[in-house]
Amino acid sequence: MLSILTAHNAVMAGEWSGYLGAEARIFLDDPTDPRQQGNTLSFVAQPEYYTEWDDGNQSLLFIPFARIDQHDTERSHADIRELVWLKAADTWEVHIGIGKVYWGVTESQHLVDIINQTDLVESPDGEEKLGQPMINLSLIRDLGIFDLFVLPGFRERTFPGIKGRLRSVPRIDADDALYESSRKNRHVDWALRWSHTLGDWDIGLSWFDGTSREPRFIPTIKPDGESVLVPFYDQIQQAGLDIQATKEGWLWKLEAINRRGMGETYNALTGGFEYTVVGIASTQADLGLISEYLYDDRDEQALSLFQNDLMLGTRLTLNDEQSTEFLLGLITDLDDSSERSWFIEASRRLGDRWKLNIEARVLSLQDPLNPFHALAKDDFIQLELLRYF
Repeated sequence: MLSILTAHNAVMAGEWSGYLGAEARIFLDDPTDPRQQGNTLSFVAQPEYYTEWDDGNQSLLFIPFARIDQHDTERSHADIRELVWLKAADTWEVHIGIGKVYWGVTESQHLVDIINQTDLVESPDGEEKLGQPMINLSLIRDLGIFDLFVLPGFRERTFPGIKGRLRSVPRIDADDALYESSRKNRHVDWALRWSHTLGDWDIGLSWFDGTSREPRFIPTIKPDGESVLVPFYDQIQQAGLDIQATKEGWLWKLEAINRRGMGETYNALTGGFEYTVVGIASTQADLGLISEYLYDDRDEQALSLFQNDLMLGTRLTLNDEQSTEFLLGLITDLDDSSERSWFIEASRRLGDRWKLNIEARVLSLQDPLNPFHALAKDDFIQLELLRYF
C-alpha cells in the first residue's frame, strides 16, 4: 500500500517550468502627452506547473503571470493565464477553470479569435491574452471536433495608464467602464465551434454570443476637467470562418466574421498566403514570403486601423541550433499610402536556458484626425532577455 501511495504522490507532484525576464523599451520620440514617460524597464515572470494522473487522462495546468513596470502602474499587473483541469476520454474532453483558447490562421490580425480578452499593456499587436473563466466540452467525432464554451465572467481589456506609452490622447480611463448588459462583467457568454481537416484543408466555423472583447469608447469629462475615453462593452453575436489550405510550399489563409451589435452589423476579413522557400541559397535556412489583405466594411468607423490595407512580410528561419528567427512586415493603407506601419521581430536562444527577443515598431499616421494619431510618436525598439527554468 505504501508503494502505491508513493507512486501516486510522485505523479501528482508534477513539474515546474517557465521563465523570468527583463524588458527594455526605447522610444524614438518624445511623447504626445507630457505626463507620459520615456524609455522604460520592466521585469516579468511566468512560471508553469503541470501534473497529470489517471494514466494521463486527467491533468492540471497552472500558469500565473506578473510584470513590474518602471513607470506605468497599469502595466504593472498580475494575471492567471491558465488554471485548468482537463478530463479526457476517447470521444470527448472537458476543460474547467481559467483557460486560453486560440482560433485563427492569419498573421496580421486574428478576427475570429474572441474567447480571451486582449492584454493590451503587454503588447500593441494584440497577441497577448488574459485568462478566461470557462467550461469547455469538446466532442471528437468523425465529422470533426465540436466545441461548446460556457464563459462565466468577463475580463476587461487592459490599457496603458497616465504615464504609460502606446496610448491614445486623450487617454482611456478603464476604471469606469460601461456595459450594455445590466449584469456588467458578470454576464455569462457562450460560444460554439466546429473544426475539421479535409485533406489539405483545415476549416473552422464558430459562433459567439456575449460581451464584446473589443470596446467602443465614449468621450467623457472627469470631475477634475480632464477629457478621457471610457470603454463601453456591447453585447454582440459573431459568426466566424477560418480556413487554411496547405499546398506544397504554399499556405493559403482566410479569416472572416459577421458581427451584430456595437450599433450595427458589419463584415470583416483577412486573407492571403505564405509561401516558403526551403533551403534558400543552398543553406538550411527557410524563407517565407507573406501577403495578406485586411478589410472592414465599416471603413473609417472601424475600431481598428485596418479597413482596406495590405500586409507584406517575410519570415527567415535559420533552422540552427539556436532557433534563430526573423519576421519583417509592412502594413499599408490602400486608401492613403502615408498611413502605414512597420514591424520587426527577431528571436534567438542563448545557450540552453536563455532567449533574446528583439522587436521594433514604427507607425506612420499623418492625418491628425486619425483616432490613433497619438501613437505616431510611440515608435519603439524593445529588447527582452528571458531565462527559462
